[in-house]
Amino acid sequence: MKLVSWNVNGLRACVRKGFLDYFHQMDADFFCVQETKLQDGQISLDLDGYYQYWNYAERKGYSGTAIFTKHRPNAVSYSMDGAAVHPEGRIITLEYDTFYLVNVYVPNAQRDLARLDLRLAWEDELLAYIQMLDATKPVILCGDMNVAHEEIDLKNFKTNHGNSGFTTEERACMTRLLDAGFTDTLRYFHPETDGLYTWWSYMKTVRERNIGWRIDYFIVSNRLQQQLQQAGIHSEVMGSDHCPIVLEIDTIS
Repeated sequence: MKLVSWNVNGLRACVRKGFLDYFHQMDADFFCVQETKLQDGQISLDLDGYYQYWNYAERKGYSGTAIFTKHRPNAVSYSMDGAAVHPEGRIITLEYDTFYLVNVYVPNAQRDLARLDLRLAWEDELLAYIQMLDATKPVILCGDMNVAHEEIDLKNFKTNHGNSGFTTEERACMTRLLDAGFTDTLRYFHPETDGLYTWWSYMKTVRERNIGWRIDYFIVSNRLQQQLQQAGIHSEVMGSDHCPIVLEIDTIS
């Protein structure tokens, strides 16, 4: 079973830059995207063989998530609290017989940390939600988590301590999630490999020099570890300031 996750930073722009070529090349069972920046009716994708699930933000041109999958789910949810949808379109959950797939776009604390409190409240809610799901069946959580967990996960860690995406509080939330019974799949396979980044600033030559951050993740319930096959980053794929990440896992039974 192959899964892809990609923050596309505007799906319409990404489509113009080759999104569909990559999509068809990957032939994934599940293709999760974040930051679609769309409203209903603003794009039509002909993805033969795929079911499409969209969560649009109320604010135009902002946030948003989607999942394209070959497998019809038993149920679909667009929030964590029982509401019909999340107002910023930040989450989609697909339920299957033997697992949950959760696609998230975690709020950014912003450069001046103006949204850090909101971010931390989201983290509390997400942890409770994932633990609730995990009590029933295993969870595959993916998306833009907007945090570099450890110093190995960003190039310039010394100068970024305390900055948005690398605050003590945000990093502690990731540690808490993993300690609650979950596995960072990339680090499961590559625990000490540096230079594995998923986001780069648009500043000139930054991506070419690989001055990046790893803020996109596939995280799974610990009991799925033995079914993991490989996890990787496709840093060569352009079209966004993020690159796609990939997880391959045995079919969950």
